[in-house]
Amino acid sequence: MKLKQVNTKSIDEIREEMIERVTCSKSDIFRIGEQCRQDYESMTTELRNIKEMMVKLIEEGNQLEEQVHQARLMLSEVSMNFKHYTEEEVREAYEKAHQLQMDLSINWQYKKQLLEKRDDLERRLIGLNDTIDRADQLISQISVVMNYLTSDLKQVGEVIETAKAKQDFGLKIIEAQEEERKRLSREIHDGPAQMLANVIMRSDLIERVYREQGPDEAFAEMHSYKKMVRSALYEVRRIIYDLRPMALDDLGLVPTLRKYLQTIEEYHNHSRIEFTNTGLECRLPTKYEVALFRMIQESVQNALKHANACEIKVRLEITHSAVTVLIKDNGVGFDTSIKKPESFGMIGMRERVDLLEGEITYDSKIGKGTSVLIRVPLIN
Repeated sequence: MKLKQVNTKSIDEIREEMIERVTCSKSDIFRIGEQCRQDYESMTTELRNIKEMMVKLIEEGNQLEEQVHQARLMLSEVSMNFKHYTEEEVREAYEKAHQLQMDLSINWQYKKQLLEKRDDLERRLIGLNDTIDRADQLISQISVVMNYLTSDLKQVGEVIETAKAKQDFGLKIIEAQEEERKRLSREIHDGPAQMLANVIMRSDLIERVYREQGPDEAFAEMHSYKKMVRSALYEVRRIIYDLRPMALDDLGLVPTLRKYLQTIEEYHNHSRIEFTNTGLECRLPTKYEVALFRMIQESVQNALKHANACEIKVRLEITHSAVTVLIKDNGVGFDTSIKKPESFGMIGMRERVDLLEGEITYDSKIGKGTSVLIRVPLIN
């Protein structure tokens, strides 16, 4: 059955209009999310100030209660020995007791107002946080639509024969991109972003410690502060390294792999990663180095995240005619006889191997770990 021909110009016009509207919607949602984040930070600061005021009011209230107790004892003394006190002394005792009772009442009322305001702020913060999360989800979903609308599927159409295959292939690419973006977003949010937020709070804390506890305590706090900044910098460098190690262009595959696996082993200190190069240590064409690095990176990450491996061995052999890589782990493994959909990482690895006219095989058993064998011919 042949597909009917359609007016390409009309489709392009409709697509451009949809892109414009989706872009406007994405911008509006982004602005809403940013405004909510600003309100969240402002309310968080206000809530922190209220809690600090509550602590002071509680201390002040405790002191007033003690003073009221003493004033009442004095009134009792005056009442029992009325003749021994002058009229002025009696009047002062009553006025002091009355004033202290008024101050205590005002203190209680102020605490009640602050408690109500604190509870209201905490409820609003929960609502704002939900709105921010929803805005992030909507932006992610809109990004998928935008990528689909703006992707040029004409070249893909020359390779894929049916419209259904075009759609499936395009969506897999888009979903893989979005999964990678979500992963990076989570890593940045959970790592550097949280650390930098703590850095801002700790900077305020240093000033307070200096004023209230003196320079020695402030210097100790600064030492902890510097350690936190170093950790944030380490996280940023690790994320950049995962995106594309600069050493890959400068030094080549073998030194970059050696450094990368050492870094990953340090980061996942519960796992041991052994790297062995049994062949030539020479430069390869860029497309080979990038593809091989990404495939090894994906295999190691799968072993750490999904297989819960504590021991991983990576063996690389470069000859004049081919490159062979073996990645072996002692993780949970899987049953290769059970057919199930491949992950985007495995799809990407197969695509890279196919582009290099190589082959990749998996050998795994439940409880016995997994071995990934990659062989790529070097075409002169």
